[in-house]
Amino acid sequence: MKILLLQIDKTQDSYITEGIEIYAKRLKNYATFETSTINVPKAVRQRSHNEQKQEEAKLIMAAILPEDQLILLDEKGKEYSSVEFSNFISQKQNASVKRLVFLIGGPFGFSDVIYKRANSKISLSQMTFSHQMVRLFFVEQLYRAYTILKGEKYHHE
Repeated sequence: MKILLLQIDKTQDSYITEGIEIYAKRLKNYATFETSTINVPKAVRQRSHNEQKQEEAKLIMAAILPEDQLILLDEKGKEYSSVEFSNFISQKQNASVKRLVFLIGGPFGFSDVIYKRANSKISLSQMTFSHQMVRLFFVEQLYRAYTILKGEKYHHE
């Protein structure tokens, strides 16, 4: 199974980028993992929040395949413990999902088009984090999930 982390706009802070790179490198031992960034034109950022979400949706839909399992990282999604999330990953692998796409939206969330296309939604917390920080938190949790599945000592309960 391939895993893609699809995100809107570049990560602006180097410490976040460095953290993501550390966990992405570690993930190579467990899964085919990649990140992809959708760059939204600056002119779009001058529009209303709804118009921005609509433009982002067009770019997102162009970046995913019809057979992709699309998982939104969304504050309204289901919360998992780290062990439960590892079970979620295991279930997707066992179901022979070819590509699992986790999507981090822009600062105003997702359009209705994206919510309708999504196969499920996951929340990392009831707290609100910047869409930039979520990238690092998610990649670390994905790495943690794989270490749990392999019975390694990274996760402690």
